[in-house]
Amino acid sequence: MKYKNSTFPSIIIFATGLAVSACSNDASAQGDKQKTTVAQTFNYQPQGILAKSLPDIADALKNGDITSEALVQLYLERIEAIDKNGPTLQAILRINPNALADAKALDTLIFAGTIKGPLHGVPILLKDNIESKDPIPTTAGALALQGNISGRDSPLVASLRDAGAIILGKTNLSQWANFRSENSMSGWSAMGGQVKNPHMLDRNPCGSSSGSGAATAASLAAGSVGTETNGSVICPSNANGIVGFKPTVGLVSQQYIIPISVSQDTAGPMTKTVMGAAMMMNAMATNTANTDYTAGLNSEALMGIRVGVLRFAVGDNTKITNTFNAALEELKQSGAILVNIEKEPDMPEGYDAMAYDLLKYEFKDGLNAYLASTPQSVQTRTLKELIAFNEDHRGIELTLFDQSILLASQAMKSLDDPEYIKARNTVQKATRQDGVDKLLKDNNVSVLVAPSGPVVPRVDPVNGDLWPSFPGVGGMAARAGYPHATVPMGGIGRLSVGLSFIGGKNEDANILSYAYAYEQRSNKRLEPNYLSNAEDIPEVGKAMRPYSGE
Repeated sequence: MKYKNSTFPSIIIFATGLAVSACSNDASAQGDKQKTTVAQTFNYQPQGILAKSLPDIADALKNGDITSEALVQLYLERIEAIDKNGPTLQAILRINPNALADAKALDTLIFAGTIKGPLHGVPILLKDNIESKDPIPTTAGALALQGNISGRDSPLVASLRDAGAIILGKTNLSQWANFRSENSMSGWSAMGGQVKNPHMLDRNPCGSSSGSGAATAASLAAGSVGTETNGSVICPSNANGIVGFKPTVGLVSQQYIIPISVSQDTAGPMTKTVMGAAMMMNAMATNTANTDYTAGLNSEALMGIRVGVLRFAVGDNTKITNTFNAALEELKQSGAILVNIEKEPDMPEGYDAMAYDLLKYEFKDGLNAYLASTPQSVQTRTLKELIAFNEDHRGIELTLFDQSILLASQAMKSLDDPEYIKARNTVQKATRQDGVDKLLKDNNVSVLVAPSGPVVPRVDPVNGDLWPSFPGVGGMAARAGYPHATVPMGGIGRLSVGLSFIGGKNEDANILSYAYAYEQRSNKRLEPNYLSNAEDIPEVGKAMRPYSGE
């Protein structure tokens, strides 16, 4: 294949020019002039191919519009400009030193007329709890795992490579996938510091796939891989204004991913578009029988489909309610038949405690097994040793919050304990047969929709996460292990909120198709503005200052 632009420039210039908004208060009657705060907005909007979605990038590579080497170089320069400097998102923990060499090798193949797969030459980021064979550690953001260079590819990573993808690097995350402390701060890790939300830098990027969400929104790679136990793909996708897909548990192999819960853990794609997520799923879903998740994507997929509207899960934020109602109108315009569902499923007595205990049981068992499999350079071989390590390195690991969840997990018994078995069976029945399945069946609907989450609050290193009321039923879908997609449905105060599509077990292809149909009609994804805070919005900044008489 002959490249149309073999001399594609490897340098992109990022405009550091500031969009400045200023209001001057003129109190001339008193002979006094007051200067106001000048709101400054970094203009780091992606240019050229970096502004494209994953499918368009894949096409450009296949058509010879750009080489993989040139594309990787552009992403590396953008990471340097935005993640390490400028707004300093701190979304990227480390760059794969093999990325450029891998890109050159893939360019050699395509020059010879060989395309490995649909993702040939496409740079992808991995959350730093997913192993790759590259010479970089998999740390879960923890100091104790600095030496965890295993030389192993998780099956999902091996499959991404088989499809032609390049592993560009690892993303920052909530340490231990947000399973360390009950007063934690989403997006913080000892190794990477605090991830910043590119829409508004002082806002919560949500965890635990916070770095993957922020990096994707900021166009630091064509797509990223996150993981979810309970909300950690959906919430950062909602917060950062991108598409996130949590597949049915079991479709994507959990092998060589630092675990929390064998019954709830799954990796999922995080991209700008549903088509991009489907393309990644085609590679990542190693435990399915060659399902093509892109084949069923159809802008008319909602025509005549009965959609369950979870009115009980809308929450009390009127701005979210209004945005959600506007999204419902777009579903109707797409041909969907809306069915209001007012009553929330009843949960059994003790449900919340059992759901939490279930995770602690499985975390202890899974982490002990994982740590035992790590290279000898990792000196913490058990959860008990990890707890002791954190105490010994308290000045780094325990400055902001404690390790209460690790301690509580260590106190749990083995997975043959009757209390564990009872908790697992109760939680799964409540969220499956008596939860999602019942909502679908009783209302004769094919899919459930709700807001994906709240308007994210500010990062608070003193108090930890302080969330407003959380709309949606992401927790039910996560505990059931069922598919869940979020698509941007609009902005509130320059922050993004998403629309959730939830279905039954193995309904992944249909959920992606419904999400795609909505996305094609709505087109509500917002490019980040890198505002330092809400006062950078001119009307907000003016309102926060004394009345000027104007």
